Amino acid sequence: MRWEGQKITDDDEVPAAPALLPLAGLVRTVRTPDFAGITFHEVAAKSVLNRVPPTSSMPFSWTINPFRGCSHACVYCFARKTHSYLNLDTGLDFDAQLVVKINAAEVLVRELGRPSWAREHVALGTNTDPYQRAEGRYRLMPGIISALADSGTPFSILTKGTLLARDIPLLKAASHSVGVGMGISLALVDPVLAEAIEPGTPAPKARLALVSRLREAGLPCGVMAMPILPWLTDGDDSLDQLFGALAGAGATGVTAGPLHLRPGSREWFMQWLAAHHPQLVPRYEELYRGGSYASKEYRDWLSGRIRIFRRKHGLVAGAGFFRNLSADAQPGPTAAVPPTAPTSEPVQAALF
Repeated sequence: MRWEGQKITDDDEVPAAPALLPLAGLVRTVRTPDFAGITFHEVAAKSVLNRVPPTSSMPFSWTINPFRGCSHACVYCFARKTHSYLNLDTGLDFDAQLVVKINAAEVLVRELGRPSWAREHVALGTNTDPYQRAEGRYRLMPGIISALADSGTPFSILTKGTLLARDIPLLKAASHSVGVGMGISLALVDPVLAEAIEPGTPAPKARLALVSRLREAGLPCGVMAMPILPWLTDGDDSLDQLFGALAGAGATGVTAGPLHLRPGSREWFMQWLAAHHPQLVPRYEELYRGGSYASKEYRDWLSGRIRIFRRKHGLVAGAGFFRNLSADAQPGPTAAVPPTAPTSEPVQAALF
């Protein structure tokens, strides 16, 4: 971390003077024993609705990210690069230095109440996870969900966080008045590998149970099965187990595709790979020598395997939760359109 001399307060004490960080609206910086190793930088945001650039091919126009940084600590997360804009590193700082928009719900109510608001679809979970552990402390999502539903704005949520189960009654109620798309990010079912590569996330078994709970509540639930990891989770046995588990949990659709390595995440992932699977480093370097995406030959091969096992388990192609729904539409399966990705594979979504 490169913010020397900042002032930090323990959560049990009277807040100290604001920390001297390059963050607009910084209220205080907090550490608490309940979140050992994590520092929260609480900010009063002026806006929480983010406009997607018109040149983007993403199938929605607006996003909300209550947090920056993510304690899920997925080593492959492509959102890591965004922490460099705060003069933080994209490795441990991304995992442990979290920016929290503590007034997100209040600001959103104001933004949605503007006469110019056209009630376009809003996507949550496109950059960092709205149901990471910090949501248990700050409880931002109930207010956000209520604001969207009360304004007649359709929305979708993508998460790895089983804390979402807390809000199922609220989401079910919202679905009666607006389109609600639900997506769970789950690309591997091996608990040992998950613990190594996604150390802060709920176990795969817990996320599968969440898919079932959402379906039992009458909500659609697609799955973003990304990233599939070359030579780690792309074998027939791994894909068969993954798609079989997703079908068994009741997933309404699945989008799957290979790992891609953007600057910021590439360095962190390759460091992890060298520590845990050093024999694969040369193979990854060759596979990704052209840039962020695996070679076209590999992508085409993996697409074929994915189609086989998706059909075998009767799953619909496309997770279906990134939809530009009208206010009275109901979510259903549809393929997500990736932004500036090779046409043969969908882009890895953030969880992320």
